[in-house]
Amino acid sequence: MYTISPFCSERVLEKGDAEMQFPRNGKLLWNLTKSSLAQQSQNAIAKRLLPASYSTAVKDAPSDQPNLLKYHVLPLEETLNRFMATVEPLLTAEELEQQKEITAQFLKNQGRDLQQLLEATGSKEKNWLAHRWLKAAYLQYRSPVTVFVSPGMTFPKQNFKDSRAFVDYTARVIFGLGEFNDMVHAGKIPIVKMGKDELDNSQFGKVFGTCRIPRRGTDEIVYNPSSDYVVVIYRNHFYQLQIYNKQGKLIAAPCLAAQLENIMSKETKVGVPYGILTTDSRDNWAEAYEHLSETPSNRDALKTIQSALFTVSLDEGTTLKQGEEVDELILSLIHGSGSKVNSGNRWMDKTIQLVVNPNGNVGFTYEHSPAEGQPIAMMMDYVVQKMKEDPNFGQNGSEDFTPAQKLQISSANKSVEQSLTVAQKNVDQLAEALQMKVLKFDGFGKDFIKKQRLGPDSFVQIALQLAFFKMHAEPAAQYESAHLRIFDGGRTETIRSCSNESLAFCRAMQDTNATDQERADKLRAAITSHQMYTKLALQGKGVDRHLLGLKLMALENRQPVPEFYSSPGFVKSSHFRMSTSQVATKYEAFMGYGPATDDGYACCYNPREHDIILAISAWRHCPITDHLKFANTLEESFSQMKDVLENGSGPVKSKL
Repeated sequence: MYTISPFCSERVLEKGDAEMQFPRNGKLLWNLTKSSLAQQSQNAIAKRLLPASYSTAVKDAPSDQPNLLKYHVLPLEETLNRFMATVEPLLTAEELEQQKEITAQFLKNQGRDLQQLLEATGSKEKNWLAHRWLKAAYLQYRSPVTVFVSPGMTFPKQNFKDSRAFVDYTARVIFGLGEFNDMVHAGKIPIVKMGKDELDNSQFGKVFGTCRIPRRGTDEIVYNPSSDYVVVIYRNHFYQLQIYNKQGKLIAAPCLAAQLENIMSKETKVGVPYGILTTDSRDNWAEAYEHLSETPSNRDALKTIQSALFTVSLDEGTTLKQGEEVDELILSLIHGSGSKVNSGNRWMDKTIQLVVNPNGNVGFTYEHSPAEGQPIAMMMDYVVQKMKEDPNFGQNGSEDFTPAQKLQISSANKSVEQSLTVAQKNVDQLAEALQMKVLKFDGFGKDFIKKQRLGPDSFVQIALQLAFFKMHAEPAAQYESAHLRIFDGGRTETIRSCSNESLAFCRAMQDTNATDQERADKLRAAITSHQMYTKLALQGKGVDRHLLGLKLMALENRQPVPEFYSSPGFVKSSHFRMSTSQVATKYEAFMGYGPATDDGYACCYNPREHDIILAISAWRHCPITDHLKFANTLEESFSQMKDVLENGSGPVKSKL
């Protein structure tokens, strides 16, 4: 089975911090995630990774952004040559020879035939990958979206003095998200370019009003962009709350706050946790959903939840353990901390869930199917900045509002009761299994890395590999996502971060005979190699999506899946023991999610000017991984890399 990392965040080409002007809404920072080429690239690396000539992308003409590129089908030989370069550091000499033979046979035989099918398909579609990726990576994925698919995105920690401050803050965030929704509808999200190519903005229109619907085998996804309300969840009770008046104007935050207070005053008892059903495996939830949908009133309530712009979880306050506050913050956003805490106070199918806890924990739980992480991080930046700039933010809306309406969900069906019991048990096991450590490394940030004429993202990627190598004495297949937004409807490509150069650097760091100059040279070579692959991935010239497309051609045309997909190189290089991404914001905020493999780690990071925030997760049941030790080793690796760069003679000068 083709392994797809459940979390597919995105990367944006590094071209310096981009400040963006939002019309009517003041100046906001949008940190573009970084991945530029090093100024001093090495010819040997370039020759190995870059094709002799780039294939030409064909343009399409959608109505909103006519300049977006059509997604291409790469030449098969180009992809397989690059694939072989990525698997080399992960294979033994014997496995590598075996892989060369299998790859050569694939190129000559089945691969050639599947390539013809893919080229024929690609010629008829503006993006042959997008709808197939949605289906294969998400809608057919049967594990829970909780932990395995949906990340949490934190807001800066809050300090609520009382319940009034809690609801006032929540109401202002709701208002701010409504403003952001208005900007999306008005087409005021700035169109950014990567080089000469525009980036596709369509994902911004796919997050509000969107919901995944559980079905056996393959889920559905519904879009309701014209929705004008949110659904508030408090003590497992659901309320429909209009945030626009009949004229389409946003309702003022104080009016929203008054209704939130009213909901909280009404519900003195905890309701049946129907929301916990959404945390379970997709087939379990699909079965329970069928039973829940048997009555008209339940069907209406479910449709109301699905059609909301987003949900708002007003959580029960929890006491935070000293020293573990940020760890518990991200875990509460990922899974709700279990059935006895807030896991029932969720609707995990919704693309956006705003979660607010009286203890000051705030953030999004984000269902990943319709879009990548960038719209979510950008929304957080927007709302936080607006609230920071304007103490009266949210007060200028309409005072003409409709009182919140309670949604009635009930079931006398014993199957639903059994499903609730199973879901509670499963989410408790999941919450117990996931371990998280948030490391705030304050030894340096982007400032030091840039002074070394290195890319911050690639620097962090190599540090993660070094930490893994030091702990496990072998390299890991390492996944990082690159966005494909230069293409119409583009999603992601995989950056395969592990390379011969990164392995050589890791070995040099463990070699007592190596000098700091040798280590510094190898570090720069490793970073250059990563940046070269990143540039290719952003242009849609990685290997993973093309290879997926060929496999899907076999499945769609009822042909056998080639031996290539069970070869040592393919299996090892797609078993991502390090699942990583950068989600950048200037605020003290970060994203986190679960590992992609049983024996691996996940690490989402936010490199800021003077520090780096990293959310590191691992599974409790794995005897060989240790998230706390990894965090300590990573911190040590950062410091050692700094020492190596400072003790070496500096960047190699060009001889030209």
